[in-house]
Amino acid sequence: METNKDVFEAEVNETYSNSNTVKKPSFFQKFKIGTIVSYLVFGTVCSFGGAYAAVEYIDYKDSTVPVQDNVTTNNPSSTSQIVYVDKSGNYSIADATAMVKASVVEIQTEVVTKSSYFGQYVSSGAGSGVIYSNDGYIITNNHVIDGATNITVILNDGTKHAAKLIGTDSKTDLAVIKIEATGLQAAVFGNSDSLVVGEQVIAIGNPLGELGGSVTEGIISAKDREIQIESQTMTLLQTTAAVNPGNSGGGLFNLKGELVGIVNAKSSGSDVEGLGFAIPVTTAKDIITDLIDHGYVTGRPQLGIAGYEISDYYSAMRYGVNQLGVYVAEVTTNNGLEKGDLIVQVDDTMITNWAALTSVLDEHKIGDTLDIIVYRNGKQRTVKVTLTEYKPQ
Repeated sequence: METNKDVFEAEVNETYSNSNTVKKPSFFQKFKIGTIVSYLVFGTVCSFGGAYAAVEYIDYKDSTVPVQDNVTTNNPSSTSQIVYVDKSGNYSIADATAMVKASVVEIQTEVVTKSSYFGQYVSSGAGSGVIYSNDGYIITNNHVIDGATNITVILNDGTKHAAKLIGTDSKTDLAVIKIEATGLQAAVFGNSDSLVVGEQVIAIGNPLGELGGSVTEGIISAKDREIQIESQTMTLLQTTAAVNPGNSGGGLFNLKGELVGIVNAKSSGSDVEGLGFAIPVTTAKDIITDLIDHGYVTGRPQLGIAGYEISDYYSAMRYGVNQLGVYVAEVTTNNGLEKGDLIVQVDDTMITNWAALTSVLDEHKIGDTLDIIVYRNGKQRTVKVTLTEYKPQ
């Protein structure tokens, strides 16, 4: 029976017998030739196999990859559980929610009001908060706790704690409260500057004041949306995640489980849908630190007045004035301004509302001197005012 080896040797013998210059190879020479051919065949197979393996590896890398969930420090689940991460490091909505839900709390408030007609009565309110540190510091909105006499925090496990106010800032609508508790799950801060329009996010809060721990999902619709809220112009994140009364102070998270915003507003109306807003955490970080350390935001310039804005003629009649604009209600420093002054212009900027005034102040620093034109007793005059550091009374 003829074998492959016999055929190979026959072909070699025929090749060398037709040559007058080359001798028939010895056994060792034939062995070397066979070895070389084998290596060539083996190398070709390996090359195709390696290329196939490389393609398969690339496809695998581009697909969803299972990883152990203990790679994330804020994941409270068992390390034996498998979660799925895409190539950007994002978890599924369900897994991201499971990671962060314990860092969001419900807030209940009571405001005691005294009236000459009704005596003393109590009104209640509700909102949300985000745990800042495991020893009980909690972030929320200024408007959630503004004027509150009593503040109660309800944790994700249902336990209730009385809270005290640490500091508040109406300009950024941020506040910090504290409960006496330890071992809490603090939110992990992300980088809101790195968000991209269209990126998925989840909002967790207490909508309607009675649905604590509710989760809604959406995308980032815009990153630097200028919104005017109660005469303050704020630069906010815009999201399609559903936001309702009671969500204020809650968290906006990316799918890495990182806090990227503090929910603070929504646009409402019969024809408005999917317009929620949040304070970027990169804006909030320094404010929160100052509120914890000092109880107020340091380094912020002020005119040294309390004022009010007259924006319609009904209000003008009620206050007994005949022009719209910003009026001085109270002077807190000896700066040359007087109660009842109508602020007309600051340096080269006309002042038509409170937002315009605060915008001008934001462009200056403590110690700057401004030329302020006011109407006083029917006459226009200019007052030079040196800006001082704002400190709450």
